[in-house]
Amino acid sequence: MNNKYNIREILQVYLKNWYWFAIAGFIALLLAFIKLRYSVPKYQLKAKIQVVEEKNAVSELSVLQDLNVFSGKGSTEMTDEIELLKSRDNFTKIIKDLKLNISYEVLGNLRNTQIYPNYPLAINFLAEDSIQNKAPFSFYVNILNEKEFTYATEEGEVTKKIPFGTNIDTEVIGDIIVTPEANHFKEFVGKDLKVTIKPIPFVTQYYKENVEVSTMDEFSRIMDISFQDAIPQRGIDLLNSLIRQNNQNEVQDKKAIADRTSQFINDRIADIYSNLSSVEESAETYKESRGIADLASQSSVNFQQSASSEAELQNATIQLNIASSMQNMLSEQDDYEIIPNVGLTDASIDNIASRYNELVARRNRLLESSNEKNPVVVQLDQQLESLKMGMQSSLNNVTNNLNLRVNSLSKQLSQINSRIYAAPGAERALRDISRQQQTTEGLYIYLLQKREEAQIAFASAAPKSKIVDNAYLASPFPVEPKPTITYLVALILGLMVPFSVIYTKDLLDNKLHNKLDLEKIAGNVPVLVEIPKLGKKENKLVKKEDRSILAESLRILRTNLNYIQKSHKSKPDNIFFITSSVPGEGKTFISSNLAAIYASTGKKVLLVGADIRNPKLYDFFTSGDVPSPDKTKARRSTKDGLTEYLVDAKIKVEDITLPAQVNENSIDIIFSGKIPPNPTELLMKDRMGELFKEVADKYDYVIVDTAPLMVVTDTVLISEYASQILYVVKAGATEMKVLDFPLKLKEEGKLNGLSFVVNNVKQSNLGYGGKYGYGYGKTVKKWWNFA
Repeated sequence: MNNKYNIREILQVYLKNWYWFAIAGFIALLLAFIKLRYSVPKYQLKAKIQVVEEKNAVSELSVLQDLNVFSGKGSTEMTDEIELLKSRDNFTKIIKDLKLNISYEVLGNLRNTQIYPNYPLAINFLAEDSIQNKAPFSFYVNILNEKEFTYATEEGEVTKKIPFGTNIDTEVIGDIIVTPEANHFKEFVGKDLKVTIKPIPFVTQYYKENVEVSTMDEFSRIMDISFQDAIPQRGIDLLNSLIRQNNQNEVQDKKAIADRTSQFINDRIADIYSNLSSVEESAETYKESRGIADLASQSSVNFQQSASSEAELQNATIQLNIASSMQNMLSEQDDYEIIPNVGLTDASIDNIASRYNELVARRNRLLESSNEKNPVVVQLDQQLESLKMGMQSSLNNVTNNLNLRVNSLSKQLSQINSRIYAAPGAERALRDISRQQQTTEGLYIYLLQKREEAQIAFASAAPKSKIVDNAYLASPFPVEPKPTITYLVALILGLMVPFSVIYTKDLLDNKLHNKLDLEKIAGNVPVLVEIPKLGKKENKLVKKEDRSILAESLRILRTNLNYIQKSHKSKPDNIFFITSSVPGEGKTFISSNLAAIYASTGKKVLLVGADIRNPKLYDFFTSGDVPSPDKTKARRSTKDGLTEYLVDAKIKVEDITLPAQVNENSIDIIFSGKIPPNPTELLMKDRMGELFKEVADKYDYVIVDTAPLMVVTDTVLISEYASQILYVVKAGATEMKVLDFPLKLKEEGKLNGLSFVVNNVKQSNLGYGGKYGYGYGKTVKKWWNFA
């Protein structure tokens, strides 16, 4: 129950300030509306491609890759493809092609409108790229007609007319020439345009960071490409150009491999062609010199065996030459370069060469926008070194095997030739020439075939990626800003402002504000009433039949005092001391009004000004025969008062008592008199007790306005004469820790009959029924008066 009460009390602090939450929420929503109204919306653009896996791209590392030896997630290849797709070189080429570093805007009152792709003007640069990319530059134009326009470097600056085609010195990006675009400039005649030229590296970095590329899952070869842009068509063009540029890079890589292979074959063909011509000339010369025309008469058996052995020897020799050439090329390479793939009978070497060329092309493309320390490049270097070592090992094995085979075939052929050598020397010599001729001719034809195969491979080269979805607008609704989220965030932030202010104010607040706050501290000491805060134009003293909130609260105080008076067993029981902690908390105000409210019931009431150090009753009453509460500035009494009574034993109570009419209520008043030099000693005299004993018998109620407790000890010295001590605290002014002082005095027995009165309580803070106005004479607050 206690916790529930505390929660209700905490909520009450905020609920009574509901209007601040309403105002803050309204302002926040209004600002959110303005932001949405004048913000540039962004739309989501998407595209989807599939990275095609080449069927012949099989390497000796495939088994290790399947076992995830080189990649913990098995997605190294797709990571490389994403890096290649988002390379700076790709974006730089796209920006130059689409001229995205130059923006055109139509100036508006609150928001500018961007133009794309129907540019009204063309900007031609005369300076080098390094100067153009030095810093951003903006200028303002107004197309007057097809021949001239106005030019200014600042908005609102005095413009000057410049003919189209004139050199303009910008002092930032060098000279430029502005020309109209014939198809589009007419619709912008007379409009103010802003042209902004940004450095290409900055624009490249912006698009590189904002284009997002991701795969469907860990092992998927499909990539999603997305981008947000204020102009959907510009985003679509960007994504389509990015895909197209990436495919062009792949085709160019394959072309480089084909060109390198063709160059190697052409060099070999040139060397072999000269050898073949030399052999044919030797055969022709030998036959002419010896008059040989036909050798069919030689033994068919020897020739058949020799031919078979020679054919095998020729094939082995060709393979040995090719393997040796590739082996020499690998050993002579200082860096990773594309190697010709002329084809050996050993399929593993061809596959390794294909994979090696593919990785070299990928490495070269990455180095265009990175360096050799890039982790992706380092990983490619490791794979290339492994492939190179594997290829050299395979070539060594193939070369050794071919050497053994050539030696074996040579021995076999020597045995056959030993029988042929028995034939005439001319026949044997001619056979040697013929064999050399066949070997050279076979290698020549083989290289011609491989050259054609290389050109066919380039002509049939396909892009590395396949377009699944061309760039498209994902949704007709903008993704930024989002109205629902914007309004929600604005409302939350708006409500947080008054909440934070109220919370901070409440957290740092150490003042009392109403009866409820005081009751938490007072403990068993009763809190009799809350006195409402009065406006500047309201009466400070109650009238006889007053039905104001002030009058009703004083009646509650009177009722509570009567109840205490009946339960009081000692005599007298009708002397009420009114005191406070410090001056200015309203003790004199309570004293005067309490006397008036008692007098309104026909009781005989005496009001005593016992604060002889700093008397305040003169602020409420003047000292004429008919005191008036309407005077804003009181004048001192010329009649003797309490001070004179205490000093002079001859003065009687009747001599210092003044009758008064307070708003038709009759009361008697004893003013404090002159300020003495020794107030403490005066109050300690026995005459003070005699005074209270006498007036307690003569009057129904004696209201005593005493000095503040924390300032002087006067009230404590005379507290023994009081039936009840009303301790006045001022809402919003009295600190909570101050109340420890009167409570401690009560515990020590120095303040008997202590009770509290809360003064100056705002109507919004009135506890219990006080805030309802009692139904009579209640004031209606204006809607703008939130205090």
